[in-house]
Formats: sequence, C-alpha cells, structure tokens
Amino acid sequence: MTNPVTIEAPEGVPFIFFTREFDAPVEAVFRAHAEPELVRQWLGPNGYEMRIDEWDFTTHGGYRYTHREPEGAEWGFHGTFHTVRENEFAVQTFEFEGAPDLVAIETMRFEDLGDGRTRLVGHSTYPSVEARDAMVASGMDRGLSEGYERLDGLVAVAA
Repeated sequence: MTNPVTIEAPEGVPFIFFTREFDAPVEAVFRAHAEPELVRQWLGPNGYEMRIDEWDFTTHGGYRYTHREPEGAEWGFHGTFHTVRENEFAVQTFEFEGAPDLVAIETMRFEDLGDGRTRLVGHSTYPSVEARDAMVASGMDRGLSEGYERLDGLVAVAA
C-alpha cells in the first residue's frame, strides 16, 4: 500500500497545496527529483513517455520536458529552478506550454521524518483562480498520484 497524496485547492485563492509521504530517506527522495534519469522514470501519469531536453536541479538552473500520451499527443513544460537547497527545499517556476504566459511559482519542502521516512510538501501559486482551476481540471491529481506511486518504487530501491 502506498502513501496517498493529499491535494488541496482552497476556494477563492489561486493556490494548490499537496503533501505526500515516502517510506524512504530524504536523500533518496531529493535525489529522485534532482537526477534527470530518475525524474524520467517517475514524473507524470502512467503510460506516458517523458523526454527531458534540460534538467538542471540547482539554484538558477532550468528545465524543459515533454510528456507523450500513448495516443501520441505531446505536452511540453518548462521553468526555472530559482532556489535549490539539497535535501531540504526548492522553488521553481512552472509553465505548461499549451497555456503560455500562465506561470506558476512552486515550492517543495523535503522534510525528514526520521526512521528513513520523508514528507514532501508542495505549494503552487497561479496568476489567477481561473488558471489554478484549469490546472486542477487538467488531471494533475492523476499525474501526481501515479507519478508518486512510481517514485515509491525508485526510492525503495535506493533506500
């Protein structure tokens, strides 16, 4: 049984909050976010292929990747990692290329729970409630849930 992801999108504000616990040390969870060959294995919905054009998970680094559905449709995403503190914290921008100019600011906290467990806490701020609602309606909950289930397998191997 995997740990569930909790996603909250409070009424009337352009925020999304998520929390997910992992039965793995914080170093393994952070590494799975930092190394592109690991990111490719878990980020996004099941059945999608992921191509990473850039992944520099460091302060002032950047990223661009594409998800390809089994039916062939492609979805591109890019952004900048503003601040990355190893095993602790990251701030990034997030832009879906299908909705240019709607840039979210996202934070992730990697919390060491002890006993080889980690809590990942995320917060996204969108430019409007409508933009936030569009992200929620896009199926982002499926992508987070399925991706983190695959991440469980990766970090269990690393633990």
